[in-house]
Amino acid sequence: MPAAGILAGVTEIGAGQVTEIGELREACAEAARRGGAVLRAKWGTHRTIDYKGGIDLVTDADRASEEVLLAFLSKRFPGSAVLAEESGARPAAAGAAGSELRWFVDPLDGTTNYAHGVPHFAVNVAVSDGDGLAAGATFDPLRGEMFLASRGGGAWLGEQRLAVSRTDDLCRSLLCTGFPYDIQQAPDPLLRLFKAYLQRARAVRRFGSAALDLAYVACGRFDGFWEARLKAWDVAPGILLVREAGGRVADFTGGDDMLHGGSVCAANPAVQRQMLEVLADVRGEARAGERADEGQGEAGAEARADQGPAGREKTSR
Repeated sequence: MPAAGILAGVTEIGAGQVTEIGELREACAEAARRGGAVLRAKWGTHRTIDYKGGIDLVTDADRASEEVLLAFLSKRFPGSAVLAEESGARPAAAGAAGSELRWFVDPLDGTTNYAHGVPHFAVNVAVSDGDGLAAGATFDPLRGEMFLASRGGGAWLGEQRLAVSRTDDLCRSLLCTGFPYDIQQAPDPLLRLFKAYLQRARAVRRFGSAALDLAYVACGRFDGFWEARLKAWDVAPGILLVREAGGRVADFTGGDDMLHGGSVCAANPAVQRQMLEVLADVRGEARAGERADEGQGEAGAEARADQGPAGREKTSR
């Protein structure tokens, strides 16, 4: 983004002064750069790996990146709230400057890739104010790509203003998705949806970073993205990036509950409409299947009720 565009609206402020969206945008970028520098420095070295669940990884790099990120944000905006992947939620200080702000921080999106030496991961930082998402940054520290957006200010990659793809037909679209860590517990609904898109789109990719998936939709590398069971820190910058690049973002029902509901469908307007139609069809088929299963269960219960304790049919006396 041109320097003049980046600095528009920026003010050097201290405690008690009102923040401008330009400053918030630059704060997101600087925080992401600092976290990314930690990840790049540790890249390729021995990692300490812990587990938050059966297969949900967290490394010492995640924690180190988040520590640097939060130290910067706490010093710059001491009264604001934070929701971070590793350290959780920190409430805003009542009445303090910046208390209307809430930061969303993912210090390493794509931890499994990082831990296995796959060079595809990012740092996510976004901030909301009283009017919703205000600014966000997704930073790929290995490629040096900073995807940056602010409300009303467009989406940018360096000096290039981003725009979603012009593909207007799902069958010609390159889609991307991901699976949650707990997919092994209930794989069928997600696999049905994956199959439906695989049969309708040109191709589907799964790269392991929702943050970069959404950034790639914003810049037109991918035509569309869908994923379920995401967290706010996974998607907050990407929602703003896609919207500021001219795309549309919704939850799986077509609503606006992505940050809390966890499902996201993002694409250019034409492709997103078709993706939502597929979602509706798959949900309808699933409901029809559930009703059929319930009917079979009821029929089986009635049959068993007509049999005696040993399974023999009852006879009238």
